[in-house]
Amino acid sequence: MIRAAIVGLGRWGRTLVNAVTGSSEATHPSGLHFALAVTRTRASAEAFCREKNIALVDSYDDILRDPDIDAVVLATPHSQHQAQALAAIAARKHVFVEKPLTLDLPSARAVADAAHRSGLILAVGFTRRFHPSIGALRARLADGRLGDVVSLVAQHTTSTAQFVAPDNWRATADEAPGGALTAVGVHALDHMIEFAGRVRDVRAITTRYYPGGASDDTTTVMLRFATGATGLLFCSVATATNFSFAAYGTKGLAEITRADLSHFRFAPASTAAPTGLVTAPPDEIVENSGFDMLHEQMTAFARTIRDGNSYPVPIADVLHGMAVFDAVVESAKRGGEMIEVKE
Repeated sequence: MIRAAIVGLGRWGRTLVNAVTGSSEATHPSGLHFALAVTRTRASAEAFCREKNIALVDSYDDILRDPDIDAVVLATPHSQHQAQALAAIAARKHVFVEKPLTLDLPSARAVADAAHRSGLILAVGFTRRFHPSIGALRARLADGRLGDVVSLVAQHTTSTAQFVAPDNWRATADEAPGGALTAVGVHALDHMIEFAGRVRDVRAITTRYYPGGASDDTTTVMLRFATGATGLLFCSVATATNFSFAAYGTKGLAEITRADLSHFRFAPASTAAPTGLVTAPPDEIVENSGFDMLHEQMTAFARTIRDGNSYPVPIADVLHGMAVFDAVVESAKRGGEMIEVKE
């Protein structure tokens, strides 16, 4: 069993704890046990920690000094990730960081390099990579059924802007460069990098629609990949919740829809019969409802520590994603100017 500490017990920190301590734990153990916790608002977390049998300590240093803690899970403001991750690595703890790893490529690279030198696991929370619908798309690309990727089109939206208090860290512009890309769009960008490879350049526009918001809440990005494929990413936290991801290939179309990623459709390209009649093969539909992505993600983190395997989200992809992130932020500042991605 990997003994871990959770740092940050806001909504998402509690969600991560629940993913490994919920009712499914008895029959599907994650291999990860949260033993310690620290949060900025101790009083609001005491009842939760008692319920989960987690010791609530006074400071992050208490966690770093504890020799029985194998790993640290960071569910803290993005701007704190670099310093907290580096401190954990220096204390010989494996690190799981909620996405994004940091807020720019240089700081992300500093964390990745430190983990590599120390031989410690650095995992970043791109939880959607673990969903079977994403796996179904991955399989059809790997076995050739999709063909070569022509274009990727993604939408990821939520209505969370109206629920975030003005004084919450998530509402500040400094914590959300690139607008909604920081909160939600990075998931779709991660899928694009996995399925189409390195991004050559981007054009991005950010806007603010929610009244009283302190940061831009809507982002549209056009991407060109080194392979020649193109991408279009729309993300917003100021409208209804939606998710769709479509991969257009030379041999077919793979599409994932619904907020829980549960609906997968593969449409093979039309074929011509000897008579010259063009026919469209029937769609292949797969439903993947009720899958616990977070439980699978935390199980993979524990397994990677225990067995010494590679975490399923390669750090090289994470770092390239940060390079694209930087280019999107710069393009948005310049009103949608094309910006080359540099690593």
